[in-house]
Amino acid sequence: MMLPLLYNAITRPLAPVAALYLSHRRRRGKEDPVRYRERLGHASAVRPQGPLIWVHAASVGESTAMLGLLDRLIDSRPGLQIVITTGTLASARLIDRRLPVSVQHQFVPADMPQWVARFLDHWRPDLALWVESELWPNLVLQTHSRGVPMVLVNGRLSRRSYECWRRWPGLVGPMLRAFDLCLAQDQTQVERFASLGAPRAATVGDLKAAAADLPFDHSELSHLRSSIGLRPVWLAASTHLGEEEIAARAHQKLTVTHPGLLTIIVPRHAARGGAIATMLRARGLSVVQRAFGEPLTNETDVYLADTMGELGLFYRLAPIAFIGGSLVHRGGHNPFEAARLDCAILHGPDMSNCSWMVAALAADGASETVTSVETLSQAVSTLLTNRRLQAERAAAAARVAGMTSRVLDAVLDSLAPWLDPLSPVRAVGAPPRSLRA
Repeated sequence: MMLPLLYNAITRPLAPVAALYLSHRRRRGKEDPVRYRERLGHASAVRPQGPLIWVHAASVGESTAMLGLLDRLIDSRPGLQIVITTGTLASARLIDRRLPVSVQHQFVPADMPQWVARFLDHWRPDLALWVESELWPNLVLQTHSRGVPMVLVNGRLSRRSYECWRRWPGLVGPMLRAFDLCLAQDQTQVERFASLGAPRAATVGDLKAAAADLPFDHSELSHLRSSIGLRPVWLAASTHLGEEEIAARAHQKLTVTHPGLLTIIVPRHAARGGAIATMLRARGLSVVQRAFGEPLTNETDVYLADTMGELGLFYRLAPIAFIGGSLVHRGGHNPFEAARLDCAILHGPDMSNCSWMVAALAADGASETVTSVETLSQAVSTLLTNRRLQAERAAAAARVAGMTSRVLDAVLDSLAPWLDPLSPVRAVGAPPRSLRA
């Protein structure tokens, strides 16, 4: 425990510096100006009476993956109270619209010992669920020192993170030993957590595979479908820097054989919308930015959906979806979100964040890997031309995604030893709690 004690001693006097840094981030629009004090451990909500579960999910992907689990928890165990913490503005804005009404959201305190203690003193959790790999030494070890049971859910370490933690065994080992159970996404992840010191590591599958369909606005879907009409359309989803230019070049190649083509681009980070629009216009393309409410017309080449939380809308609009983060070595994003919404799926070679999902899709002929502008444009062209192939790919993808719904049940079964003492399972026939606002 020498390194954790040293980490605690070093970070304690750094609180004023950390406060200045967070204040700087707030001025730059990267921290919530109203709820900024939550990052210093000051709660902005009253702790509800009764047993409370604290769920920590770092960002958008992790918090979205937990929504289905939260729904099931509050429906099946009505005595539980839940608070979920995240660390980014994007995740807060997204999940605030999708959280069950009885779940409270807070920003996680930065990993200063005083701020962590303040947070834990207020919320006094009875069980802590950590999502994926957001491991902060003070936060983990102070929670453990208070006797709070902790379970890592949907655990995942990228190869880079794994190699980094291997260089600090004296720090990661005590943290992982603080967890009563590490539920990893797959067997590779089990082996990584176990080798770093997790005493109990197992897998029941990836919660992202069991997530509910992404939400959408019915009126917006109808409006956009009317605006698009019979034009051919495809989607580049959750794109990162570099991929928008690849999509733009593919669009220009495709318009030779597919006149009237509409390309929809949904960047992973909406704040990049302005820079992306500038790049697209420099290529001579007619661009509409959704963030500014600009209308889609017949002259629009690229519809830039630079807003948050609307990917479900655009997966429903486009029959062909390229999954971003896969051509620029970012590990890709969840392809099952598109698979559930009738999309034929394309992706780049780096889908390491979702490797088993991609393997399952590929085994059933439900996806295709592209590596360049040329292969992307050719794949999109083939699917636009061959509607039968497009439908077969989409149906296969939906079939593969639909086979994973048992993951949620398995996770809940694994959590039962800690949930049962807090709140019994709701009796069959008893009315569920209200889930949505």
